[in-house]
Amino acid sequence: MPQLDRPEVEENLDAVGAGLDSLDAPAGERRPGFWKRFAWGFLPPVLALVLLIVVWQVLWAAAFWSEAQLPAPIAVWDEFWSRVVSGEVFGFVWTSVHRAALGFVAGVIIGTPLGLVVAKVRVVRAAIGPLLTGLQSLPSVAWVPAAILWFGINDAAIYFVVLLGSVPSIANGLVSGIDQIPPILPRVGQVMGANRFSSARHILLPAALPGFLAGLKQGWAFSWRSLMAAELIALSPQLGVGLGAYLNQGSSLNSIETVIAAIFLILLVGVGIELLVFRPLERAVLRARGLTSSL
Repeated sequence: MPQLDRPEVEENLDAVGAGLDSLDAPAGERRPGFWKRFAWGFLPPVLALVLLIVVWQVLWAAAFWSEAQLPAPIAVWDEFWSRVVSGEVFGFVWTSVHRAALGFVAGVIIGTPLGLVVAKVRVVRAAIGPLLTGLQSLPSVAWVPAAILWFGINDAAIYFVVLLGSVPSIANGLVSGIDQIPPILPRVGQVMGANRFSSARHILLPAALPGFLAGLKQGWAFSWRSLMAAELIALSPQLGVGLGAYLNQGSSLNSIETVIAAIFLILLVGVGIELLVFRPLERAVLRARGLTSSL
């Protein structure tokens, strides 16, 4: 059997992948229009938020709790809007989001090859697979005191906590995706002369993409949660004021309006990243595989 050189192997593997995707995709599917997709993706969360505010207003009017425990929605809005007018809210959001994004990207760079090695090397999987699962279940706030003692109250401590929150989820997501790949696909790559790098790039990662994407979503969620825990505890002028520090300010001043406004901003960023980044990616992956019933 003639041996193919590496460019020919990669070209053939790409053709096989495109052919499999075309077989998976349903024929003659009509994609919904922009406004319909916008309505289904944007309106339900907005309606849920409106319902929450209505219930909140009713509970406040019933006076079950004091103003120090449950303020009126308008009081929280006044606190939030005053921060918007002063421009502080944009600094809070930028400080936290850019930290979370950098930590998440670093987590992807570390977690992806780690997940590949754990999935394909039996000894490594037996050695550190349970450790990754344990780290994933460990609350990130537990790492904050250790990070402060090791690195001091600085950005290094915060990024350390974010990485320990994101890397295990990303690696385990990729491992789970690779475990669900039909065994015939790697064998096809071997028959066509693919080496380990080509097999990982053209077969394993594309075939494991749905599980990997789920791991990325969970990795981002853990990154965001880890960052908030670190910002709540690690307070220093050189770190600036992020959303976690803003929440801590409200708690220190016994201002429930500030606390709820900070929680609202943290939730808003989380929902925004889900709707603007991960949901379109998930839909594109599912649509390419013909899983339109899940959309």
